Amino acid sequence: MTAEYQIRVLPEVAADSDSIKRYLKEEKGLTGINAIRILKRSIDARQRTIYVNLTVRVYVNEQPEELEYTPVVYPEVDGKPQVIVVGAGPGGLFAALRLIELGLKPVVIERGKDVHQRKLDIANISRTQTVDAESNYSFGEGGAGAYSDGKLYTRSKKRGNVEKILNVFCQHGASSAILADAHPHIGTDKLPGVIENMRKTILMCGGEVHFQTRMDGIIIKDNKVVGIQTNTGEEFLGPVILATGHSARDVYVWLYANGVELEAKGIAVGVRLEHQAHRIDQIQYHRGEGRGKYLPAAEYSFVTQVKGRGVYSFCMCPGGIVVPAATGPEQIVVNGMSPSHRNTAWSNSGMVVELRPEDLTLENGKLMLGNTPFDIDMESLGKNINPQGNCQLSIDNSQLKMLAFQAALERLCWMQGNYRQTAPAQRMADFVNGRLGGSLPESSYAPGLIPSPMHFWMPSFVSDRLREGLRYFGKQSHGFLTNEAVVIGVETRTSAPVRILRDKDSLQHVRVQGLFPCGEGAGYAGGIVSAAVDGERCAEAASFYLMENG
Repeated sequence: MTAEYQIRVLPEVAADSDSIKRYLKEEKGLTGINAIRILKRSIDARQRTIYVNLTVRVYVNEQPEELEYTPVVYPEVDGKPQVIVVGAGPGGLFAALRLIELGLKPVVIERGKDVHQRKLDIANISRTQTVDAESNYSFGEGGAGAYSDGKLYTRSKKRGNVEKILNVFCQHGASSAILADAHPHIGTDKLPGVIENMRKTILMCGGEVHFQTRMDGIIIKDNKVVGIQTNTGEEFLGPVILATGHSARDVYVWLYANGVELEAKGIAVGVRLEHQAHRIDQIQYHRGEGRGKYLPAAEYSFVTQVKGRGVYSFCMCPGGIVVPAATGPEQIVVNGMSPSHRNTAWSNSGMVVELRPEDLTLENGKLMLGNTPFDIDMESLGKNINPQGNCQLSIDNSQLKMLAFQAALERLCWMQGNYRQTAPAQRMADFVNGRLGGSLPESSYAPGLIPSPMHFWMPSFVSDRLREGLRYFGKQSHGFLTNEAVVIGVETRTSAPVRILRDKDSLQHVRVQGLFPCGEGAGYAGGIVSAAVDGERCAEAASFYLMENG
């Protein structure tokens, strides 16, 4: 027989299946247990005694089914009608796989390199202090998620089948633990292999994947997409799923310049906050020994309101590292990631302040953030936003003003970082209390840190709210606000600064037929799983479009 039980056990019991079997025998009177499967797992660390909540399926006198996940059948699609998928991040990859399910041929166009080749360019950022504008932490197979942690937690369950997304990850090599964990996570050391297997499925079924092929324009005739033009001189014809990610700024500029409707979208900016992992473990698990032998590196989540804007932690990476995530020259951007075991000496998260489009205004030719002018060098900013050509951007472009601010803050950070990828940083308590400080603690950030009075040069609209928020979090969690932690500048790529307008039913652009803005870069997702869900939805919409239009 099989039966399911919800149990609440100590971490040492939850650590291995034999201990769980003994618990079930002693507490539930079960004998003859051949196997168990953990269906759900979460940690309750609210009290001094920590428990693990488990939902387990017990197999008594019988064996479990062979697979722990539900596989998807992918048919042969060579010669079938094709759909162009621009971008090989989670939105694009899951769109391509769903197109195959639906009997259509995906043609994936990716400006960067494959997931293994781009690793060399990522390593080169720390070695040479230079960024390849086409191959970095954001551009290349797998998108920003491939080398930025692989967290799969999402709140967007109403938008699509999250369980199916997790099953597809398992089918392509991810651990089945992601099906059970409350906050599933693959890890930046494991995710590249999973992504490569997805590409192999696409190719095996007759789809195409073109690396180092950048979309330089969309071919539009009579308000209908015909295909795309690329930097290789090739044209690829068919309806287009546009899944270029939140850092493809040249795409936003092209859309704006060619009258494809978009709008400014709210973002959040701030810093990356790094503690010693052991300190976070001690705080979150309420004990001096920290996580001990049986618990994972501890997570945290903070949120508050300061002067009418949200201040919150973002993309928390327990047992992780801080990485240089710039995508072009003259910019510093930081992000975080964790390996699968989350076993480094540090834990970090973004600490950011909400910004709305109405917070940026133009007064007497100057861009204002709140009541404070924010100077932008437009000539230099052009190289930052669109290294391939003219930026075609001015501060009175209301649709691109959040992008302009985001890019200008990154350039300002680069200037404070000594015009290299050495990031400006400040001890946490010094930042909160407005002290200059001096030396910095050891950090995981490989290009190196440089002491900087971040409270002085960051826009006061952001820094004042951030400092007040960190002060509040320190009161909530004793020991969190410490000078042994460090704030590193700047965290800006929390989401896209632009939304590409689409119809809520057809998912096509509001005016241009056959164009399907997709995922995080289009302003309709936030994270790996929600982007994957949106990719599947766009694939289904593209399939319906082809049926309707032949």
